[in-house]
Amino acid sequence: MSPKTSKSSAKTYGTAPRSGGWREAMTPGRVAVLVLAVLALIFIFENTQETEIRVLIPVVTMPLWAALLATGLIGVLCGAYFMGRRR
Repeated sequence: MSPKTSKSSAKTYGTAPRSGGWREAMTPGRVAVLVLAVLALIFIFENTQETEIRVLIPVVTMPLWAALLATGLIGVLCGAYFMGRRR
C-alpha cells in the first residue's frame, strides 16, 4: 500500500467528531449571552405602555416594547455585520 492510500491518511470531510455534545457547546460566554438575551426580552415585554418617539422630525406614538425590540434588533444586526467583517 502506498502512503497516500493508507487508512491513516484517508479522511472523511464534512463530518466532525462528536466528543462532548452540548456540554462543550455551552461555554461560559455563550451562557452569559443567553442569560442577557432572556433578561433583555423580559425587560422589553414588561414595558407595554404607549410612548411618543421622535424620529428626526415626525413624532410617532407606539408601544415601548416595539421601540425597544426594534432598537435591540438594530444593535444585533450592526454587531453581526461588524463581526463578519472582522473575520
